[in-house]
Amino acid sequence: MTYFTWRESGLTTDCASLEAMAARFEEAASLMRRMSEEGFHLERNGKQQRITHPNPSVFEAWGFVSEESPVRQLTLIPDLDT
Repeated sequence: MTYFTWRESGLTTDCASLEAMAARFEEAASLMRRMSEEGFHLERNGKQQRITHPNPSVFEAWGFVSEESPVRQLTLIPDLDT
């Protein structure tokens, strides 16, 4: 029997059929389209792909956790004594 090896991991690892794989890809595509409509962007940095949003509140509302360095995530708290 002729064949080729499917090397994608993560998204389709638990799929038992091509139909299940197609459904999984369609679900992911739908989510990505919604994210694009909400202002998310894909940025490439070398071989890495990063999903970004200019508004941290929207990013957080979707349940994502920022991978920025802690220093870049700090929010300055105003001095209430002044």
